Amino acid sequence: MSYQWNWGVFLQPSASGDDTYLGWMLAGFKMTIGLSLTAWVLALLLGALIGVLRTVPNRALAGFATGYVELFRNIPLLVQLFIWYFVLPELLPESLGNLYKQSNPLLQQFLASMICLALFTSARVAEQVRAGINSLPKGQKNAGLALGFTLPQTYRFVLLPMAFRLVVPPLTSEFLNIFKNSAVCSTIGLLELAAQGRQLVDYTAQPYESFIAVTLAYLLINVTVMFLMHRFERRIVVPGYIGGK
Repeated sequence: MSYQWNWGVFLQPSASGDDTYLGWMLAGFKMTIGLSLTAWVLALLLGALIGVLRTVPNRALAGFATGYVELFRNIPLLVQLFIWYFVLPELLPESLGNLYKQSNPLLQQFLASMICLALFTSARVAEQVRAGINSLPKGQKNAGLALGFTLPQTYRFVLLPMAFRLVVPPLTSEFLNIFKNSAVCSTIGLLELAAQGRQLVDYTAQPYESFIAVTLAYLLINVTVMFLMHRFERRIVVPGYIGGK
């Protein structure tokens, strides 16, 4: 094989002259972590709300939640990203649209990516929450109402604490996916981990070293998330249910 391996390329001064190529990779790593965690918090909060609404007896609220899930789950992530980044600013009122378009390009890219990932993932989280609530015996809801709880109180104190324990394993998969899906955001210019890897290839012509480093970085993220979520799952497991003893 004629390829010339050069792992020292990461310690060389970058083309910008103010950092090394390793610094580029670390900057992309931090961007991926920051973007994914921010989007995950929003997705978890919004997904939990939509998931609950899908199970309430009010047909209007349940119908709205169903439409939300079907909309964001069935449009490809890349298409949604382009809509948020390219289309939405043109649909805003002129003053607000101009304010957005004249802001820092990095801020534009980050906000569009965060909103896109959050909404896309929230639809999937909502389905997990809905499935968790529906898997509970109907007697639990009836018991809460019989004790004098209102419906919101029954969800808060009876159904959701149990349902969230049951859906931790599938939520772990969604948590992992949001880190991997963040690579799509490089298509609008956000310099996250995958984009920094491609940029390093453009400037150094060392593709193997670059993408091996990117792969190891994603692997590190995923292993860390799985380890932490596994520990969390073991602490909240319910005896007699999934994973319980």
